[in-house]
Amino acid sequence: MTDALVSDPRPLLAVLVSFVAAFFIVASHRSPNVREGWTVVASLAKFGIVASMLPAVLGGAVFEWSLGAFLPGVEFALRADALGMLFAFLASGLWIVTSFYSIGYMRGNDETNQTRYFAAFAVSLSATMGIAFAANLVTIFVFYEILSIATYPLVAHDETAEARSAGRKYLAYTMFGGGVLVLAGTALVYMIAGNVSFTAGGIQELANADPGLAMLAFFLLAIGFGVKAGIMPLHQWLPEAMVAPTPVSGLLHAVAVVKSGAFGVSRVVLDVFGPELVFDLSLPFGFSAGLVLSTIGAITLTAASLIALRKDHLKQRLAYSTVSQLSYIILGLGLFGWYGLVGALLHIPAHAFMKLTLFFCAGNLHVSTHTDYISEMAGIGKRMPLTMGAFTVASLGMAGIPLLAGFVSKYYMLIGGIRMGAELTPVAYYLVGALLLSGVLNIAYFWPVIYTAFFEAEDAHDAKPLVDFRLGGESRSTLPATDGGRAVDDAATDGGRPEDEDVEAGEETDGDDTDVDDVVESAEGDAPTEDAGTPAGDDAEVPDDSDIPDAELDDLPTDGEGVVRPEFNTSDRDFSEPAERVDTGDYAVDSRPSDADVPFGVGHGDGTAVERADGDESDGDDPEADHGDDDSAAVDHDHSHGDAHDDHGHTGGPPAGGWRHIDGLDALRGRESTWFTLGPILTAMSLAVLLGVIPYEMGFLELIELIVDTRLPEEVMRP
Repeated sequence: MTDALVSDPRPLLAVLVSFVAAFFIVASHRSPNVREGWTVVASLAKFGIVASMLPAVLGGAVFEWSLGAFLPGVEFALRADALGMLFAFLASGLWIVTSFYSIGYMRGNDETNQTRYFAAFAVSLSATMGIAFAANLVTIFVFYEILSIATYPLVAHDETAEARSAGRKYLAYTMFGGGVLVLAGTALVYMIAGNVSFTAGGIQELANADPGLAMLAFFLLAIGFGVKAGIMPLHQWLPEAMVAPTPVSGLLHAVAVVKSGAFGVSRVVLDVFGPELVFDLSLPFGFSAGLVLSTIGAITLTAASLIALRKDHLKQRLAYSTVSQLSYIILGLGLFGWYGLVGALLHIPAHAFMKLTLFFCAGNLHVSTHTDYISEMAGIGKRMPLTMGAFTVASLGMAGIPLLAGFVSKYYMLIGGIRMGAELTPVAYYLVGALLLSGVLNIAYFWPVIYTAFFEAEDAHDAKPLVDFRLGGESRSTLPATDGGRAVDDAATDGGRPEDEDVEAGEETDGDDTDVDDVVESAEGDAPTEDAGTPAGDDAEVPDDSDIPDAELDDLPTDGEGVVRPEFNTSDRDFSEPAERVDTGDYAVDSRPSDADVPFGVGHGDGTAVERADGDESDGDDPEADHGDDDSAAVDHDHSHGDAHDDHGHTGGPPAGGWRHIDGLDALRGRESTWFTLGPILTAMSLAVLLGVIPYEMGFLELIELIVDTRLPEEVMRP
């Protein structure tokens, strides 16, 4: 089928609408309602422009706008073809959902710099549209770099040392790493073929070029775009970027950034080299370029799933899940055949709907209960029934359960791998095995979250061995004790269990026991009492310096007589309060995730926090915190419904007395959380279900079949 070119400015308008809206967002910084109104209007306008081109594109039309050529064979041009429409239609539609969620999350969490956040988000969507509608490698490279710059303020939103470090690593990997590789690959393609325009089925000149140079150009481009898709070992930026607010995580993992990487690899395979040439570029041991690409995807999806098993922080577990799931797309693009390519492209919207649901749920859990760790979520399903119900549905979809989006895309890839193994090379059978193994691992790292939320009790929580605990798990309570600490805090300091040191009912202590004051006096150098059971005065033996291995006397604490004595230097910590959680993870998110720094969290109990229950106090540090009566009412969530012990002054895990039970009817009335966050969660979940039940009616599968049919040779067309 020959594409019918139509000169039309709509691809340009789709790029510009949110870029222009960013200026209006900044200008409206003193009026949050107006500012966020511009965000919603721009998202609706962008989606309307993209959707208006969809019927014609399905009919074979291609909308094109060009600024003109600035080098022979190179022009700055935008083109809305079927493959570009797949990405643009998905990203513009999900921006609407994410905009409403952002309003509820950013206000509900009292985030600072909200105007900068919404403006950067709008510019990011402009860059995403540019990537989707780019007509050649030069245009997509320009927007690829703009996207990295525009999303940096979102990754570093908290402005902490950890956030800035994560932002710098993000730029280093995606802009100075992946971007440089893409530029080098683009220059090499231009040198070989004299043309960098996207052509359905691949640029013909590359098929006649030197195989070594063509192979080098392919891997430069594939790895350059693959950096944003999180392929291992170039994935390190992705888990660290979880320091950003949850809506940004949704943007990074579902809507724009990683999808732009997967989309870039799709362009390279389908429209620069073509699926046939990618399979024909031979390497030693019977591997082709496509099989190497699929092998990288198989290794990444397996390794990332294994790492996700051990992550206790929910957003970090989801981050490694993203690394794994994006590799499904990379793997499918290397499968030469109709089924494999259809499955790879269908997994782009399937993963977007499911992963956006999961991140929205994680953010809603934090805003409503300030709980971020899986080990603290025992019984949280009765407090957040709709949120955890949506989380369960999306998790099942990620594992490939039928009637959900993930099953359809993975089914196509499995069939593609089996057919390729039977007809072309047995290596494809190993790829099928990796797909099946990953499905099992998906269940392994999502099931503990679901089980903990719905089938565990707060007072008898079985910490699963897959959630950073010793093999066999440990039974413990996650309820705070009445003295402000947790029940587990009373455990013996020598590693024993709490029950090992329980005092039997009615047991009285001996009056002759050592008094605390005596211990303190002993530490200060005074003679202890005989009851202390220790030698006093000159009878006490002072250890010789030689008895202390590898120690220097000058480094040891001594009293006025030069005798080495322990230094009891107590801190200012109030030991009646629970100790601050210390995580031993390797990434910035472990030490300070954005979602842990809330106005009513640790260190904010001095009366400076916002008193939402009464509405009498405000923090005052955030110039945008005062949203007016309309804004407060719009996003007022659980605090307005009584039982504030669930949330107010709470820093994670169940409050004293356990989670407050909210039934389904009360949840639908808004008792669970604000509908600004709950509505987008249910919308994204519904889209994941619909794509699994009626993929043709949603337009995605029809569009994908058109893409694949026009890019495969006739002998490997649709079966």
